[in-house]
Amino acid sequence: MTDSILEGTGCALHEPFALRVLGDEMEPEFPDGCIIIIEPNDHCPNPSYIFVEVEGVRWFRQYRRDAAGRERLVALNPLYPEIDLTGLEWSVLGVIIQRNVRRRIKHYEYS
Repeated sequence: MTDSILEGTGCALHEPFALRVLGDEMEPEFPDGCIIIIEPNDHCPNPSYIFVEVEGVRWFRQYRRDAAGRERLVALNPLYPEIDLTGLEWSVLGVIIQRNVRRRIKHYEYS
């Protein structure tokens, strides 16, 4: 091993990874317990499903930017409020490229 890998700059940081969705915030597209595959990336197309850190808290949400340039994170379940990103410190950790619900796989592509 080299020091750079130990410092967190190894290739693994650039490889897709899987997470399990916990909760109903992104239903019906992403039901509780489904597996999502995230491709590490620091930008997000509009709209896209992203894994993001906002003010030190990590979220899985849909990113949207309107015609006026206002950026927000939206839960697909209308019971949860959207997060207006104006004035907040936030960074994209990755984009969701795949979903697996009981062995049914769906891929997501962004332009």
